[in-house]
Amino acid sequence: MKQNIILIGFMGVGKGTLARAYSQKTGVYNIDTDDLIESKENKKVKKIFAEFGESRFRELEQETATWIEDSIENSLISCGGGFYKVKNINKLGKIILLDASFEWIYNGLLNAPNAKKKLKKRPLFSEPEKAKELYNQREKDYKEIADVILSVENKTIDEVVNELIEISKNDINKKDI
Repeated sequence: MKQNIILIGFMGVGKGTLARAYSQKTGVYNIDTDDLIESKENKKVKKIFAEFGESRFRELEQETATWIEDSIENSLISCGGGFYKVKNINKLGKIILLDASFEWIYNGLLNAPNAKKKLKKRPLFSEPEKAKELYNQREKDYKEIADVILSVENKTIDEVVNELIEISKNDINKKDI
Protein backbone atom coordinates (compact mmCIF):
# COMPACT_ATOMS: atom_id res chain seq x y z
CA MET A 1 0.00 0.00 0.00
CA LYS A 2 1.15 3.53 -0.77
CA GLN A 3 2.27 5.80 2.05
CA ASN A 4 -0.58 8.29 1.66
CA ILE A 5 -3.42 9.30 3.94
CA ILE A 6 -6.77 9.30 2.15
CA LEU A 7 -9.46 11.41 3.84
CA ILE A 8 -13.02 10.44 2.98
CA GLY A 9 -16.35 11.58 4.39
CA PHE A 10 -19.49 13.46 3.60
CA MET A 11 -19.34 16.90 2.04
CA GLY A 12 -18.90 19.60 4.66
CA VAL A 13 -17.37 17.31 7.31
CA GLY A 14 -14.10 19.27 7.15
CA LYS A 15 -11.78 17.22 4.94
CA GLY A 16 -10.24 20.25 3.21
CA THR A 17 -9.91 22.28 6.39
CA LEU A 18 -8.29 19.37 8.21
CA ALA A 19 -5.95 18.65 5.27
CA ARG A 20 -4.69 22.25 5.25
CA ALA A 21 -4.19 22.28 9.04
CA TYR A 22 -2.42 18.91 8.96
CA SER A 23 -0.15 20.08 6.15
CA GLN A 24 0.70 23.29 7.98
CA LYS A 25 1.57 21.41 11.17
CA THR A 26 3.50 18.51 9.59
CA GLY A 27 4.85 19.85 6.30
CA VAL A 28 3.19 16.96 4.43
CA TYR A 29 1.76 17.95 1.06
CA ASN A 30 -2.00 17.81 0.74
CA ILE A 31 -3.94 17.29 -2.44
CA ASP A 32 -7.67 17.73 -2.98
CA THR A 33 -9.26 15.47 -5.60
CA ASP A 34 -11.90 18.03 -6.59
CA ASP A 35 -9.17 20.67 -7.05
CA LEU A 36 -7.22 18.27 -9.28
CA ILE A 37 -10.29 17.65 -11.42
CA GLU A 38 -11.10 21.37 -11.65
CA SER A 39 -7.52 22.10 -12.68
CA LYS A 40 -7.47 19.35 -15.30
CA GLU A 41 -10.81 20.38 -16.81
CA ASN A 42 -10.39 24.14 -16.21
CA LYS A 43 -13.94 24.16 -14.83
CA LYS A 44 -15.54 24.12 -11.40
CA VAL A 45 -17.09 20.83 -10.27
CA LYS A 46 -20.54 22.42 -10.37
CA LYS A 47 -20.03 23.36 -14.04
CA ILE A 48 -18.71 19.89 -14.94
CA PHE A 49 -21.88 18.38 -13.45
CA ALA A 50 -24.08 20.91 -15.29
CA GLU A 51 -22.39 20.49 -18.67
CA PHE A 52 -21.49 16.80 -18.70
CA GLY A 53 -23.44 15.14 -15.89
CA GLU A 54 -22.49 13.06 -12.91
CA SER A 55 -21.29 10.06 -14.94
CA ARG A 56 -18.56 12.15 -16.61
CA PHE A 57 -17.54 13.57 -13.25
CA ARG A 58 -17.22 10.03 -11.84
CA GLU A 59 -15.02 9.10 -14.83
CA LEU A 60 -12.80 12.08 -13.99
CA GLU A 61 -12.61 10.91 -10.38
CA GLN A 62 -11.43 7.48 -11.57
CA GLU A 63 -8.82 9.08 -13.84
CA THR A 64 -7.64 11.13 -10.86
CA ALA A 65 -7.46 8.03 -8.64
CA THR A 66 -5.37 6.23 -11.25
CA TRP A 67 -3.01 9.21 -11.48
CA ILE A 68 -2.69 9.31 -7.67
CA GLU A 69 -1.93 5.59 -7.58
CA ASP A 70 0.77 5.98 -10.24
CA SER A 71 2.27 9.29 -9.11
CA ILE A 72 1.66 10.33 -5.50
CA GLU A 73 3.48 9.16 -2.38
CA ASN A 74 3.81 10.52 1.19
CA SER A 75 0.90 12.94 0.84
CA LEU A 76 -2.47 13.58 2.39
CA ILE A 77 -5.32 13.41 -0.10
CA SER A 78 -8.70 14.91 0.73
CA CYS A 79 -11.42 13.42 -1.43
CA GLY A 80 -14.73 14.66 -2.72
CA GLY A 81 -17.75 13.08 -1.03
CA GLY A 82 -18.30 10.47 -3.76
CA PHE A 83 -14.64 9.67 -4.46
CA TYR A 84 -14.80 6.63 -2.18
CA LYS A 85 -16.42 4.75 -5.10
CA VAL A 86 -13.29 4.71 -7.28
CA LYS A 87 -12.21 1.14 -8.01
CA ASN A 88 -8.66 1.47 -6.69
CA ILE A 89 -9.19 3.54 -3.55
CA ASN A 90 -7.67 0.83 -1.34
CA LYS A 91 -4.41 1.09 -3.34
CA LEU A 92 -4.03 4.84 -2.76
CA GLY A 93 -3.10 4.75 0.94
CA LYS A 94 -4.58 4.45 4.42
CA ILE A 95 -8.26 5.42 4.20
CA ILE A 96 -9.47 7.56 7.08
CA LEU A 97 -13.14 8.38 7.42
CA LEU A 98 -13.88 11.72 9.04
CA ASP A 99 -17.11 10.80 10.77
CA ALA A 100 -19.86 13.07 12.12
CA SER A 101 -23.65 13.10 12.19
CA PHE A 102 -25.53 14.78 9.36
CA GLU A 103 -27.00 17.30 11.81
CA TRP A 104 -23.56 18.30 13.10
CA ILE A 105 -22.23 18.78 9.54
CA TYR A 106 -25.28 20.75 8.40
CA ASN A 107 -25.33 22.99 11.48
CA GLY A 108 -21.60 23.61 11.08
CA LEU A 109 -22.14 24.82 7.53
CA LEU A 110 -25.13 26.99 8.51
CA ASN A 111 -23.26 28.61 11.40
CA ALA A 112 -19.89 29.11 9.69
CA PRO A 113 -18.70 32.73 9.36
CA ASN A 114 -18.68 32.26 5.57
CA ALA A 115 -21.84 30.13 5.52
CA LYS A 116 -23.18 31.59 2.28
CA LYS A 117 -19.99 30.64 0.41
CA LYS A 118 -19.80 27.18 2.01
CA LEU A 119 -23.41 26.42 1.14
CA LYS A 120 -23.06 27.78 -2.41
CA LYS A 121 -20.11 25.40 -2.94
CA ARG A 122 -22.40 22.55 -1.80
CA PRO A 123 -25.68 23.19 -3.64
CA LEU A 124 -27.10 19.86 -2.46
CA PHE A 125 -27.53 21.41 0.99
CA SER A 126 -30.12 23.81 -0.48
CA GLU A 127 -32.41 20.76 -0.13
CA PRO A 128 -31.46 19.38 3.28
CA GLU A 129 -33.83 16.40 2.99
CA LYS A 130 -32.07 15.21 -0.18
CA ALA A 131 -28.66 15.83 1.39
CA LYS A 132 -29.65 13.76 4.43
CA GLU A 133 -30.89 10.96 2.15
CA LEU A 134 -27.52 10.91 0.36
CA TYR A 135 -25.69 10.97 3.72
CA ASN A 136 -27.72 7.95 4.86
CA GLN A 137 -26.92 6.08 1.63
CA ARG A 138 -23.19 6.70 1.92
CA GLU A 139 -22.64 6.32 5.67
CA LYS A 140 -22.43 2.50 5.68
CA ASP A 141 -20.21 2.41 2.56
CA TYR A 142 -17.80 4.93 4.07
CA LYS A 143 -17.44 2.83 7.21
CA GLU A 144 -16.93 -0.39 5.26
CA ILE A 145 -14.00 0.89 3.20
CA ALA A 146 -12.31 2.94 5.93
CA ASP A 147 -9.16 1.63 7.57
CA VAL A 148 -9.76 4.04 10.45
CA ILE A 149 -12.91 5.86 11.53
CA LEU A 150 -12.07 9.19 13.14
CA SER A 151 -14.91 11.02 14.86
CA VAL A 152 -14.63 14.78 14.32
CA GLU A 153 -17.86 15.78 16.00
CA ASN A 154 -17.47 18.38 18.74
CA LYS A 155 -13.68 18.44 18.39
CA THR A 156 -11.43 21.33 17.44
CA ILE A 157 -9.34 21.18 14.28
CA ASP A 158 -6.21 20.97 16.47
CA GLU A 159 -7.59 17.97 18.35
CA VAL A 160 -8.40 16.15 15.10
CA VAL A 161 -5.02 17.07 13.56
CA ASN A 162 -3.23 15.64 16.60
CA GLU A 163 -5.27 12.43 16.39
CA LEU A 164 -4.51 12.20 12.66
CA ILE A 165 -0.79 12.63 13.37
CA GLU A 166 -0.95 9.71 15.81
CA ILE A 167 -2.86 7.58 13.31
CA SER A 168 -0.39 8.32 10.54
CA LYS A 169 2.55 7.27 12.76
CA ASN A 170 1.22 3.77 13.31
CA ASP A 171 0.07 0.93 11.14
CA ILE A 172 -3.46 0.75 12.49
CA ASN A 173 -6.11 -1.81 11.65
CA LYS A 174 -9.71 -0.68 11.29
CA LYS A 175 -11.05 0.67 14.54
CA ASP A 176 -13.05 3.54 15.91
CA ILE A 177 -11.21 6.37 17.58
